[in-house]
Amino acid sequence: MEYMSNLILVEKPRKNVALITLNNPPLNLVTLELSAELRDTLYKLNQDEEVRVVVLTGSGKRAFCVGSDVKEFPQVWDNVIDKKLKKENETFNDIEFLDKPVIAAMEGTVCGGGFEMAMACDMRILADNGKIAQPEINLGVFPGSGGLFRLPKLVGASKAMEMMFLGEFIEAEECKSLGLVNRLAPAGQVVDYALDVAEQIAAKPFEAIKLIKKGVREIGYKSTAECFYSNLDFSRTIFQTKDCAEGVDAFLNKRKPEFK
Repeated sequence: MEYMSNLILVEKPRKNVALITLNNPPLNLVTLELSAELRDTLYKLNQDEEVRVVVLTGSGKRAFCVGSDVKEFPQVWDNVIDKKLKKENETFNDIEFLDKPVIAAMEGTVCGGGFEMAMACDMRILADNGKIAQPEINLGVFPGSGGLFRLPKLVGASKAMEMMFLGEFIEAEECKSLGLVNRLAPAGQVVDYALDVAEQIAAKPFEAIKLIKKGVREIGYKSTAECFYSNLDFSRTIFQTKDCAEGVDAFLNKRKPEFK
């Protein structure tokens, strides 16, 4: 390992390529600690002149990441937006705004905030047995860490709303045909496949690569910065609803929610 923290591992397995691993198995949940450590890692990699491309993955083969750790909600319930959700949004923004390309290498299940994290990356590679969902509606909320505005940019408004309304999983082949992911790789080989792609990109003219990323992000569509506070305002409203409290309580107590 080039360097590591409790929940984030960093290696440099290829020339000019860094590999970040979310090390919170088996589901690689996004906790407050993981968010903070990932932000610190991204800052260091952005300053590292040896690194031109970053690959982001999760430990194990069961899941890339299934999103936010709902068990943290009770401890931040008095101000869940500022204490938790805003920090997740800032972390995912740091992925999007990194000067260097970021490729998500995703094994297994990818859902909720896990796919919101992946959408902040510039490319996504999924295992051919993987699946993706935005199931937040089943907790009485919506994808509040960027999915609300990043997902329509990938699949269009109508499909994005279908995914968020129903919360259903989509299998790998359909994910690729919809544009949720760029490529599929054999299960168990996603990281190596992503590293091969990253190595190819790292060999290209670096200043041009950086400007392509910056140009697409800033000119190609409405910026994340313009969506940031509106997204948090929507979340502030939804977290005050009785259905949200019911959805979280049902999840924590392993029962079916009874939405009103």
